[in-house]
Amino acid sequence: MLRRHRAAMRAVAGSHPPSDCSSWRAEQAAPPRCARSIIKGFVLMVSIVASHAFAQDSGPVPADGVYDILVGTYTGARSEGLYVYRFDTKTGEATRVSVAQTVNPSYLAVSRDRRFVYAVNELPGDNGPATQRGGISAFRFDAASGQLTFLNKVSADGNDPCYLSLSPDGKYLLSANYSVAADPGGSFAVFPLQADGQVGASVLTVHHEGGGPVKGRQDNSHVHSTVFSPDGRYLFAQDLGADKLYSYRYTPDGSRGLFGPTDSRYTQEKAGTGPRHLVFGADGKHAYLTSELAATVSTFNYADGKLTQVQTLPLTEPGFKGAVGAAAIHLSPDGRFLYATNRGDANEIVIFSVDPTNGHLKKIGHQSSLGKSPREFAIDPTGNWLIVGNQNSDSVYVFKRDPQSGLLEANPKHFELGSPVDFKLVSPS
Repeated sequence: MLRRHRAAMRAVAGSHPPSDCSSWRAEQAAPPRCARSIIKGFVLMVSIVASHAFAQDSGPVPADGVYDILVGTYTGARSEGLYVYRFDTKTGEATRVSVAQTVNPSYLAVSRDRRFVYAVNELPGDNGPATQRGGISAFRFDAASGQLTFLNKVSADGNDPCYLSLSPDGKYLLSANYSVAADPGGSFAVFPLQADGQVGASVLTVHHEGGGPVKGRQDNSHVHSTVFSPDGRYLFAQDLGADKLYSYRYTPDGSRGLFGPTDSRYTQEKAGTGPRHLVFGADGKHAYLTSELAATVSTFNYADGKLTQVQTLPLTEPGFKGAVGAAAIHLSPDGRFLYATNRGDANEIVIFSVDPTNGHLKKIGHQSSLGKSPREFAIDPTGNWLIVGNQNSDSVYVFKRDPQSGLLEANPKHFELGSPVDFKLVSPS
């Protein structure tokens, strides 16, 4: 992202908000009774609607093995916005097809039917005015031709939106607002999705309050990702500034409010670690977390809305002394291997095997990203390629992956693109 320096935390979530309440805020006590009430702890901002769907389905396997890759970037002299490439899974070659101009589309989400694409507009960034809100842009996507058509844009209702997720029922889109500025601070917002693909104005904004011990990085809340549980009943909001994984019930029928805090409220991480991204294993019984500031990956057991940490491993090798910055985390399509990127002076992809009996990880290798600041990456549906972007060196590398060993081969394919950040693969079929 563009920002990364401060953090504050205003927790928000509701338990049983009445239908006329439109927003809440909260800290860590009993849930409020109305969206406009403030209780010791949590303050919530809620409304009547919401949105989202699970992990992206790339669609049917194309006969020719060619997928579309959607690439989100930070815009500037070398990037215009959201790019579409054709990616041949037989050769690993990528060919540019089109670009849709939009500001800082640093994270993307694709609708389940693959007809629409949503992008954050990450603003204001480190040097922008705190009064400026980021945006969420919607595009119609013709996967067969690789063309994007702008539909509409709404306020993210927060600063520096950096992550998007879809509700399990596909009705809502959620944005994690990192927020460099202490005011408004970190939050997540919920947006209804319309039948024509347009995104509606937010119906709920949940603010967190608090911070951590790392000066300049944890001065306030920084919500970095919003991830639904495999059963679709819970939402986890990872807060880098507060060192917490907040947990919320998702009740789209409104019987308990759209989102309300669970009984446990959150999973506390070690102070100063900076939790960033969370993924669930294919069996739904385990989850994995990157902690950016500590450069670690943690394993959790998961059951009925509760995460229990059972393992934490460093991304760096013993004796490493340079700067670190854990970022993205993804599992291989078969769930046998887990990959995470580490930035700073490490600039590498770290590879773990997954024990199928208990979900525990074992580090088995690491591969230089061959550039600076590898943020997001994607593994193609065949499992044969890993595509990673180096944000600060304007490069994308396509590594051949061994599905049996999980390791990445040297001498990857490569193409240049200004500040590449996020990657989503979609079948044109």
